[in-house]
Amino acid sequence: MQLPLHRAISARLRRGLSAAASCPQWAIIEEAALVKSTSPRASLQLANPPCFSSLLVPAHRIDPLPRLDADPSSVGIFGGGVRATSGDGLLLLQFADGPATPAVVARVRAAPKGEKVRLDIDPDITRLVCNPLSGEMVRLPDIDGTKKVHTWHAHGILTRSARWHGPPDRYAVVELSVDGEGDKRSFVMRRFFSQTGEWDKLVGLPSPLPRPRWIDIDHEVLAFAGRLWWVDLTWGAVSADPFSDRPELRFVELPRASVWPLPGPGPATRTSKFPVQGRYRRMGVSEGRLRYAEVSQKEPFLLSSYALDEDGDGWTLEHQVPLSRIWADAGKQEGTPRIGVIDPLNSRSMCVLMGNHSLAIDMDTSKVVGCSMITGGGPEAFLTAFLKPCVLPPWLESSRIPSSGTLSRNKDNVKSKSLSDILVRVDRVKKN
Repeated sequence: MQLPLHRAISARLRRGLSAAASCPQWAIIEEAALVKSTSPRASLQLANPPCFSSLLVPAHRIDPLPRLDADPSSVGIFGGGVRATSGDGLLLLQFADGPATPAVVARVRAAPKGEKVRLDIDPDITRLVCNPLSGEMVRLPDIDGTKKVHTWHAHGILTRSARWHGPPDRYAVVELSVDGEGDKRSFVMRRFFSQTGEWDKLVGLPSPLPRPRWIDIDHEVLAFAGRLWWVDLTWGAVSADPFSDRPELRFVELPRASVWPLPGPGPATRTSKFPVQGRYRRMGVSEGRLRYAEVSQKEPFLLSSYALDEDGDGWTLEHQVPLSRIWADAGKQEGTPRIGVIDPLNSRSMCVLMGNHSLAIDMDTSKVVGCSMITGGGPEAFLTAFLKPCVLPPWLESSRIPSSGTLSRNKDNVKSKSLSDILVRVDRVKKN
């Protein structure tokens, strides 16, 4: 009997990874730190999950602005991290480099009620694609020829290959944003293609969303089934194939019980919810299927894991385990558990953060199968948002990042068959 396509791909990936005994099959990348180095390449401090790995990026690769190191009161931004992963090892990095200005003259604006006062710093933005094992980095051209951005939109990276497995021939980096207001809103897509080395812009993409609700992207962009997925942790995900001449957007709602009600009238407070919800909800790809996980914030801290059905319009609950029982067996710890990442190669495994520990949980046996102490890192509220699972195929270290001219002459005839080819389009909710 022939396996469904996404399972066959997953099986090939696991067989290929088994040959790379000297290297972990995947990593949890916590940060991309800028360091003083003359090297042209990045360096990965690799650790086996549930330990975290770090990527060290030479600061000169982003052409930093002049610093006022002699002035301890100088104010600026200089840093960034991993924004997304391609699903086969490539990383999308983004760094912000703000002007270093004495604090006494830095422009300070009054923030909206309920927010802290923020320094008005307009940073330069640099984006790079990185092979974490070889350290190779390719700097992307600036969008519209400028490093300045006035809004922060979610970017994802998706690869394509003429072969069933092996290094990709091309990739796309994609930004999705909203244009217009009310009933006139539509999506705008900015795309960078490695085979052209340029950005393009698609406007007026029809929305698959029911009105009047609108998606609020608060999760890293996922690469799955030949599509990129922009996720709203309170509602669902919009996906598209960026390699299409006219991408068709599709919408998949979260499991029904996980969907938040439509916000009521009044000032928008949605943007303040991600630091909280990002701790307890996560979407990811594991064993060739899109999966959604959440953990309740009260005893018994129920961890639930769902898989997207093969027709693409519903979810199946696969695991549901009370973490309190696991804590009791492993030795009680203080705090509320948070979801770290979904194991991309083992659908029954989940990385859960408890206090200052990173734990690998086997949801079939309700056992802790791995544990690591968390050292350093950001505030507890933001830590889970920084973590990115990254698959490390055996060919990754010796492969080059695709660029213009690397795709075969038959590239126009290459079709990437994937789960998206058999996904049934989600019926759109009728307009009110």
